[in-house]
Amino acid sequence: MNEYLHPVDQYFRRQTRRQLMQRAGVGIGAAALGSLIGEGQAAAKPDGGLHHPAKAKRVIFLFQSGGPSQMDLWDYKPDLVKRRGVDLPDSIRMGQRLTGMTARQNELPIAPSIFQFSQHGKSGMWASELLPHTAAMADDLCVVKTVTTNAINHDPGITFFQTGHELPGRPSMGSWMHYGLGSLNKDLPAFVVLLSAGNYGASQPVYSRLWGSGFLPTSHQGVQLRAGGDPVLYLKDPAFADPARKRGMLDTVAKLNDLNLQKSGDPEVETRISQYEMAYRMQTSVPDLIDLGNEPESTFERYGPDSKKPGSFAANCLLARRLAERDVRFIQLYHTGWDHHGGLPAGLRTLTGETDQPCAALIQDLKERGLFEDTLIIWGGEFGRTIYSQGKLTETNYGRDHHPRSYTMWMAGGGTKGGLSYGETDDFSYNVARDPVHVHDMQATIMHLLGIDHERLTYRFQGRRYRLTDIHGHVVKDLLA
Repeated sequence: MNEYLHPVDQYFRRQTRRQLMQRAGVGIGAAALGSLIGEGQAAAKPDGGLHHPAKAKRVIFLFQSGGPSQMDLWDYKPDLVKRRGVDLPDSIRMGQRLTGMTARQNELPIAPSIFQFSQHGKSGMWASELLPHTAAMADDLCVVKTVTTNAINHDPGITFFQTGHELPGRPSMGSWMHYGLGSLNKDLPAFVVLLSAGNYGASQPVYSRLWGSGFLPTSHQGVQLRAGGDPVLYLKDPAFADPARKRGMLDTVAKLNDLNLQKSGDPEVETRISQYEMAYRMQTSVPDLIDLGNEPESTFERYGPDSKKPGSFAANCLLARRLAERDVRFIQLYHTGWDHHGGLPAGLRTLTGETDQPCAALIQDLKERGLFEDTLIIWGGEFGRTIYSQGKLTETNYGRDHHPRSYTMWMAGGGTKGGLSYGETDDFSYNVARDPVHVHDMQATIMHLLGIDHERLTYRFQGRRYRLTDIHGHVVKDLLA
């Protein structure tokens, strides 16, 4: 293959006449778009540039799996204290569906938060006593109190936020960003995933398909870094391996794959070629990434006592900062354990104890290193919790069921408006009273901050053009700085 040909010409040269005729109507535009994405070059549209100027270069998504309780953390409802134990009015519920876990309860008693709230920063933002460190960053936060979702159960809920659809099989958000924007670092994957688990009760599982590429080429899928043992399986060479012979083997395999690519035109062959080369470079870049020996003790003190514990949320936040420094495009953290159907007060104390300080430390760290302005940080889960108690309500204990109608997320940096508390829920934190923000709106806004028009970044598959926001969504311009 002539390396000096334009990428589109290279693509057409790879096709046999039969393949060209088969594919002419079902994807040459998408394939050409994928071919135009080069190392370090943004290519959200076919002419190789962004749809509009980007505010953010990269994303760190702190996903709190299980559904954090908005009225115990961010959505302050002091007047509910006098309604404690009163059944949720039918006029508020309006016949909305319930999960099977509370649908058969004879009563839906209102459970006001037992936690104290106070105002913070110049903005006067309200936040729970459970979030002292994050609340101290109030003037950097863009808190959205009216996020709404379609899903009422965990698996479809988390799948919906990550892929734009409740059923599995579509590309994840990180895969879409890699597909549209390319990579900024040739030695590390553009999309990296880190997992941590809360130390309270059972956790909802997360699956590798949540960072899968769906129908996009597999080169765009996320790469999970493991906390124990080798961070990436099979990356380390055996002790007896000779580096020169390995390089020769990789070169030979690349030539064989290239012959196959020219014959078949299958983009997955090209993926395999690039994966071999990426793995070779990662043998040096990954050990350097996870080696925290050059971090001063003050860094670990900032992120908290768990920051030296591999696989903890604190350690992963520190690792996220190191990935951002290396210009990894999309960094996804999953922290499980937020599904508090019972024992919520104790559960929230544990989970916020694990996550509050690291979240604030990440913001501070990025600001000091000049990375905050072009790094978009996102915090939130798949849905919120109900104002009524699941199970028995006591003076010190209650649980809450899933609630998709309104919940809270926050963003920081990356062109968002700091010190903003956006939207209002009703007096019961049950329905949106003003300024709803659907999950597709959040996705559209995230893409906009990265320089992408969510309606124009598409991929043709099985006869139609797909996008992350499906056929919905609009940019919430009030959230933009």
